[in-house]
Amino acid sequence: MRHLNSGRQLSRNSSHRRAMMRNIVTSLFKHEQIETTDAKAKELRSVAEKIITLAKRGDLHARRQALAYLTDKTVAHKVFEELKTRYLNRQGGYLRIVKKMNRKGDGAPVSIVQLLPGETAADKKRKKGKTSAPESKPKLKKGAEVKEKEKTVQATPDQPPETKE
Repeated sequence: MRHLNSGRQLSRNSSHRRAMMRNIVTSLFKHEQIETTDAKAKELRSVAEKIITLAKRGDLHARRQALAYLTDKTVAHKVFEELKTRYLNRQGGYLRIVKKMNRKGDGAPVSIVQLLPGETAADKKRKKGKTSAPESKPKLKKGAEVKEKEKTVQATPDQPPETKE
């Protein structure tokens, strides 16, 4: 029985599955968008996010762990230089999985896996605006507004104050 064994087998043995995931993750980081089946996309998400988290850590051991998994040194360099700065303020959720359609040949559900874009200056302004709520003035009734205007009229030193009769 397969009780408590997490992860998908994807109809492959363990070495084939590991080699396939290494290749898919490397392709994703290289092209920033790939098309694959839903099951592979869901497995890919956890592996890719762990590697980006290693890149954010940035020490030598993390770099060596990522190099041991990725199949291309230039891709590893891209992850540790470009993607690290892109996702510096994000706490996970670096990928987007978009369901596409069923594949024509075998009817397998296909998805597009994309790396999310980094924060732009407009996003930072929007977040900054949300954190500091604007102060709202208390709402006044129409009669109270008129009284406020009467109070603001002040007498000048040359003239006595006007009185209404």
